[in-house]
Amino acid sequence: MSDHTLTVVKRSSKKEKPASDQLVFGKHYTDHMFIMDYEEGKGWYDPRIVPYEPVTLDPAAMIFHYGQTVFEGLKAYRSKENRILLFRPEKNLQRINTSSERLSIPRIDEEQVLEYLKQLIEIDQDWVPSTPGTSLYIRPFVIATEPNLSLAPSKTYKFMIILSPVGSYYAEGINPVTIKVEEKYTRAVRGGTGAAKTAGNYSSAYKAQEVATKEGFSQVLWLDGVEKKYIEEVGSMNVFFKINGEVVTPQLNGSILEGITRLSTIELLRSWGIPVIERQITIEELFQYHKEGALEEAFGTGTAAVISPIGELSWGEHQVVINHRQTGELAKQLYDKLTGIQTGVEADEYGWTIEV
Repeated sequence: MSDHTLTVVKRSSKKEKPASDQLVFGKHYTDHMFIMDYEEGKGWYDPRIVPYEPVTLDPAAMIFHYGQTVFEGLKAYRSKENRILLFRPEKNLQRINTSSERLSIPRIDEEQVLEYLKQLIEIDQDWVPSTPGTSLYIRPFVIATEPNLSLAPSKTYKFMIILSPVGSYYAEGINPVTIKVEEKYTRAVRGGTGAAKTAGNYSSAYKAQEVATKEGFSQVLWLDGVEKKYIEEVGSMNVFFKINGEVVTPQLNGSILEGITRLSTIELLRSWGIPVIERQITIEELFQYHKEGALEEAFGTGTAAVISPIGELSWGEHQVVINHRQTGELAKQLYDKLTGIQTGVEADEYGWTIEV
């Protein structure tokens, strides 16, 4: 970065905070936000914490036309001792650089940005809720800002971080959800942007989710975009299956997002002596495992929901009920351990949390 001296401008008066029992995902925002700019030949410059406010962009800004953008999602938690904890934030900043590389966006200095993030949270620390199940959602993102309609990477960018106090992501909470196996629409293909956290991956998924919601399902299970038979992700989460005492999850293949909760889940399971296999698994194979009585549990993993048990899968005319639509023992154990570490209730023997 060419200039990384942080400027801080605070709001003259603070916003009214929502009640902790009225928190929904992504509706309320804190008093301040972080911004820094990039210019080709100059690098990242002018890092600043300023009052949360609208951003003014030229109508020709390239983000509007070509979708050159990446983002991240992580959380800050308030412990019973009133400490504010971040869960593996360095992994999110590493991933935003991985995504940026795929979208031809310049890298950020991960260590420096982590310090900026900590300072932003410190300023808005009163917004970190303390009610169980709540947290402060953190959304870092980069947008292309050059006013130019040429089909080429932007020469200017904004990197921003906004903060939002949130409750549970899913109304179902830790209760099992119903999932529709998606056979018509495609989330991503190998060589595309599926392994990057970029806007188009999510808006292109709306149609499938819209159809699934109308049919009474909570989420969709994505299959590979070429043969439509290999399981990839569930909604915006990675997916795991407990089969005959082993845990199977789709291997990273260039079209699956490398989730931080996915990584933590694999590391936890292996530390508990539970075998974890990362491999291709077909939807037909999974339904056969259920028919044989071998499919014991299924769950999604992600920052927003942490662990989301799957109680039912619907594939065309075939339906399977998993674990009597009850939250599995392993899913509950993982949820309790992960949320326990995140909120400081459980000892963090893995060194995953960072105090603000």
